[in-house]
Amino acid sequence: MRKTCLFILICVGIRGFCQNSDSLKLSLKNAKHDTTRCRILNEMIEAEGDPSVWIKYNTELKELTEKNAEAGGKLKNVYLKYLAIAYGNVGYFWEAEHDLDKQLDLFNKSLKISEEIGDRKAAAMTLNSIASVYYDKSEIPKALEYYKKSGTISESIGDKKGLAASLNGIALIYDKQGDIQNALDFHHRSLKMKEEAGDEEGLALSLNNIGFIYNYQGESAKALEYFTRALDIYERLGNLYGIGLCLNNVASAYKEQGNKPKAVEYLLRSLKIKEDAGDKEGLAYSFSNLGTVYESEGDVVKAMEHYEKSLKIREAIGDKAGMSNSLCNIANLLFDLGKTEKALLFGNRAMAVSKEVGFPFLLLNSAETLKRVFQKLNRHKEAFEMYELELKMRDSITSQKTRKAAVRKQLQYAYEKKEAVANAEHKVQLEKQQAIADEKQRKQNIVIWSVGVGLILVVGFAGYVFKTLRLTRKQKSLIETKSRQVEEKQTEILDSIQYAKRIQRAQMPSEVYISKNLTRLKSKA
Repeated sequence: MRKTCLFILICVGIRGFCQNSDSLKLSLKNAKHDTTRCRILNEMIEAEGDPSVWIKYNTELKELTEKNAEAGGKLKNVYLKYLAIAYGNVGYFWEAEHDLDKQLDLFNKSLKISEEIGDRKAAAMTLNSIASVYYDKSEIPKALEYYKKSGTISESIGDKKGLAASLNGIALIYDKQGDIQNALDFHHRSLKMKEEAGDEEGLALSLNNIGFIYNYQGESAKALEYFTRALDIYERLGNLYGIGLCLNNVASAYKEQGNKPKAVEYLLRSLKIKEDAGDKEGLAYSFSNLGTVYESEGDVVKAMEHYEKSLKIREAIGDKAGMSNSLCNIANLLFDLGKTEKALLFGNRAMAVSKEVGFPFLLLNSAETLKRVFQKLNRHKEAFEMYELELKMRDSITSQKTRKAAVRKQLQYAYEKKEAVANAEHKVQLEKQQAIADEKQRKQNIVIWSVGVGLILVVGFAGYVFKTLRLTRKQKSLIETKSRQVEEKQTEILDSIQYAKRIQRAQMPSEVYISKNLTRLKSKA
């Protein structure tokens, strides 16, 4: 199963000045503190494309953080966070080596650290990774349990992308269990969440998964629509894994429609991309699908060759669901070639693996295969048992109820999307109207405030004028009083002067008297 929740690598303060491998190595060499070395190593891990070098950097980060985390101190949680990342990354390395037990152990170590330091987002992502390992180990109840735990945490912290990944994992489980209604429900919920989060890669994955369900339900035209939309996104993003997956699925849809040339064309394109990308699981699917096309064209040699290639890869990587499919393909081809005993051998192996995994569609295919073989061998009791199992599994997968549910979920999603668009447009319209009303109210408020301020100024000015006039009148009255008092004093002073003058005049001889006396004195002399 393709991992839908990759570890998010932390990059702090390095990206701005370290743009290539040489500058990163130089920065690592010159780093003076281990926290800086952790950050640089983390950046180098993210940028590295060579798996052998990538694991080397992760091992170095793991050893550096383990040493510092054990020493404790104020920066212990910083080192623990990087240690959790290192454990997670090394875990994905063991996925490529198909050692699921080692992978699970490392993911659990990473989860324990994330929980210890309270990093809930990292914990939710790690829970998703653990769930995917249990899925690959065919321990479906545990996978479902961990996906739900992850989803609960992601929802509580508002991480839409993480929640969408959990919903997608739950949908895949319900799909494999034949619970199409729940599978579609969770796929559409995941799809909606990814659209809201702007997660294009996740959106393409959900489109692919929904298309796969429609294709299996016989709705190849609808499936082709979803596969094509997913392919467009992956091509725009340059995601080789996604392109190879979509090409393979598009081929399956064309095969369902009877368009074998188109199916072969897309399968060969898919095969080339998956070989270049080293996608073993994808290669197995492409080989298997090519085998079915060649078989339908009557080329049994090429068909068997591709079935066996597919089985060999699936056995090597421990893909039990894929093994069941390849074993059934080989058993059916051997049966058609008249090799009934060999067909029984492969059919029994397919049934054993199918029971181990427990997926209804695998049990259905194995039951169909063995039913034909037992009938040919006149083992009627076993043939009837396989027939009953076939009917039971078919009812749980392809009933009219589930087919209607698929269509209903599609219509519901389309309606919700249109309604969301309409609501968004209505919201924009309301916001425009509100903006106009707010602007109008703002202008009215400005006018009201302007008038109010004007009135206050007028009243204030009138008060000032009134006070000034009152003061002026008071001052004028005071001046007039003082003026009268001055005039009265002046009159009194003048009267006093005149009186004194008269007194002086009364006491002094007159000029005539003086003149006469002077004249008399002169005559005597």
